[in-house]
Amino acid sequence: MSESDHIDALIARQATVRPDAAAVIDAGLTTSFAALDAHVTAAADMLAAAGTGPGDRVLIVAENCLATAVFIHAAVRAGAIAVPVNARMTAPELAKVIDHALPRVVIYTSGCSAEAAAHAGDAAPQDAGFGAFHMARLDPQAPDADTDDVAVILYTTGTTGAPKGVMLTHANLIFAGSLSARIRAMTEGDRIYGVLPLTHVFGLASVLVATAISGATLQLETRFSPAKLYAALTGGATIFPGVPQMHALLMQYAADQGMMRLTGSALRYVSSGAAPLDPAWKAKAEAFYDLPLQNGYGMTESTAGVSGTRNVIGDPDTSAGLPFDGVSVRIDAPAGADAGEVLTKGPHVMKGYFRAADLTAQTVKDGWLRTGDLGRIDAAGRLHIVGRAKELIIRGGFNVYPPEVEAALNDHADVIQCAVIGARNAQGDEDILAFVQCRDPAAFNTRALASFAAARLSGYKRPTRIFPVDALPAAPTGKILKHKLLDTFADRLTAKD
Repeated sequence: MSESDHIDALIARQATVRPDAAAVIDAGLTTSFAALDAHVTAAADMLAAAGTGPGDRVLIVAENCLATAVFIHAAVRAGAIAVPVNARMTAPELAKVIDHALPRVVIYTSGCSAEAAAHAGDAAPQDAGFGAFHMARLDPQAPDADTDDVAVILYTTGTTGAPKGVMLTHANLIFAGSLSARIRAMTEGDRIYGVLPLTHVFGLASVLVATAISGATLQLETRFSPAKLYAALTGGATIFPGVPQMHALLMQYAADQGMMRLTGSALRYVSSGAAPLDPAWKAKAEAFYDLPLQNGYGMTESTAGVSGTRNVIGDPDTSAGLPFDGVSVRIDAPAGADAGEVLTKGPHVMKGYFRAADLTAQTVKDGWLRTGDLGRIDAAGRLHIVGRAKELIIRGGFNVYPPEVEAALNDHADVIQCAVIGARNAQGDEDILAFVQCRDPAAFNTRALASFAAARLSGYKRPTRIFPVDALPAAPTGKILKHKLLDTFADRLTAKD
């Protein structure tokens, strides 16, 4: 692969062709492609001066802002690998990632994130014209791992609770970004609203890379706010990819202002990912936007995109759509079963897991990625996701893995064991329900346990509701039967806390 096929070259290409065009809008300030390219080069020089070289990891503890976009591209331009992680991680969570990624340099985007600044500790503050940040240089040993052509490593905690580094190549990201730009028909005149985290595969591939490929303008937002979203949609944004909770909160905000429909907007494309669609909720959203609400399916290991819809407004289809061009999907189902594990193959499949060759071999076989999700394909060839074999919870667009939450709760002295599951709520998001077997349920202090968990888990991973119970439904082997939790404690679920 030549350097012209690297993701940072996309910025350089736009800077050559359209130097004065708007590349990024952040905190009301517009940065041109020429200025963005210059920032990327300056940041790459800083990383090189700090000892960063080919194959080194640059950990970027970040929330959405110009500095985050700059350093993701700069790490690549310096010949290294960008490792963007959510600044809202707790210190123990971040420590696990650092111990596994073994970065040469850690960047903290402290100018836009108080959490990043807190993580930075004694690191020296800097400001190079694209936002304040802190930089810490480490001296790790080089790991024995094949990282050829890897541009980015994205961390997921996985079903074991241990960090897993998903290695995405330049080819993965350019394929996914090109796909996103094509299905949205993105042009240089578009402005995409970027509130989805750039530390997540959807924000990285379908927002950051897609805008660099198409030459569209990226309007970054550090944290979701329905008021800010409404202002953006009535202020020039033309494309909005989000998750169900964002759409629901926006519609509620508009209703509180006495508006049942979005008016005065240039919005032409809106999508909802990371969760199945409810037919009634989809119809309500389409009436609000006066646009079709597109849906899709993907995961970090598939560089986001596997399938997506291309529906017209009013289409009752709530599937995850047809496989994208160049993507193969099949269902590994037992004989006679209606659904089975979703497998996918194509240029979107990750290179593998960083420093985990055995896990890679278990997950990718003969080019087919075993997603761990359960699905079926209908007569029209559309993919329907019917369950999550890995018990993944998606809350506010972020992945939450029950074993990690359970491990934090189980550390409490009064907890015997617990089981955590997700449950859809009226806003289209997922609540995290924790059923806790404790020594004395009547006297158990759930608020104290919630505070205990808050010190160990990021905000989006913390249980929505905690239920103290005498015992959990279990098989003779002692294995907790999570599929029986909702029925077993149905009366508790309907009672007010």
